[in-house]
Amino acid sequence: MSTDTDINTDTDGEESSGHCSTPDSDGEVAEEIAIISFGRKMDTAHDIEAGIGDGYETVDIIEYHGDVFADHWGEYDCFVGLMASGIAMRKTAPLLDDKWDDPAIVVVDEELTWAIPITGGHHGANQVANDLAGMGAVPAMTTASEAAGKQGVESKAKALDTHVVNGDSTVATNLAVLDDELGPVARLDGPRAVLVGDDVTVLKRNTDGVVLGTGTVSGVDAEQVLDAWERALADLDLGFEDVEFVATGTRKEGEEGLYEAAQRIDAGVVLFEKETLEGFEGPSPSRSKELIGWPGIAEASAIAGGREHELAREKERFDDAVTVAVGR
Repeated sequence: MSTDTDINTDTDGEESSGHCSTPDSDGEVAEEIAIISFGRKMDTAHDIEAGIGDGYETVDIIEYHGDVFADHWGEYDCFVGLMASGIAMRKTAPLLDDKWDDPAIVVVDEELTWAIPITGGHHGANQVANDLAGMGAVPAMTTASEAAGKQGVESKAKALDTHVVNGDSTVATNLAVLDDELGPVARLDGPRAVLVGDDVTVLKRNTDGVVLGTGTVSGVDAEQVLDAWERALADLDLGFEDVEFVATGTRKEGEEGLYEAAQRIDAGVVLFEKETLEGFEGPSPSRSKELIGWPGIAEASAIAGGREHELAREKERFDDAVTVAVGR
């Protein structure tokens, strides 16, 4: 599943627009999962472990007892309660303190008909519920932005590999999302001092990685994309863990092979408009400008997306299907 968000980069006072797709939908990513199950439901618990386990660092199965949540509170990012929602709510309510620190909680029924986030929707629960949808469960989202089919600021944070610095601000900014008044995320490159109010959400990058500027032929296979990225990064002694996000042009929106490859390396895909890329043309000649009026997508998107707006590696075409440039 992919979600989209608008992005503006503000460099030397200028803004550019694009949007971002990411396989995940929130700012706080769940990596360590505990499935809490009654003994009679263990077969289903093991089915869940097998179904979603490859996407997480840890998926443990713990048999339910009265103090199970209290005993393991703080050890996991998300609890999947294979039980009635009332049980999970009564047992965890006294433990809840702060939405930014509490673990997320999702409840599912034994037939995997519903996956219901009850706390921490934007902090892992919606993510896990969406993954359970791959096993046939219907994710019952009740967070306002998802219920309205929109993407909150936590979603934008995850897409950009960032985290929210001032959590209290998200009440105001997510209300603005619902009213279509938030606008794109503005990126400010420093050094710079910025004065913000209580209704401005500040996002800070999690890493100082590189950007994979990518152009592809239509219908490209995910394996071709992954191979091209791996080879381009290897020349810089880098790996997929060093990637902040993938950048390309909006004309590649919906290219399934590209999105699948990004999902497999846990990276968002930023799509830049043609007008933006024209302001960040790379040094290598490109036939696309002559043929379709677009600047070279791989280099321009790598430069536009990079923190320093520079190339770490000029473009190279792989397998006559994927062109990759690396930005920083």
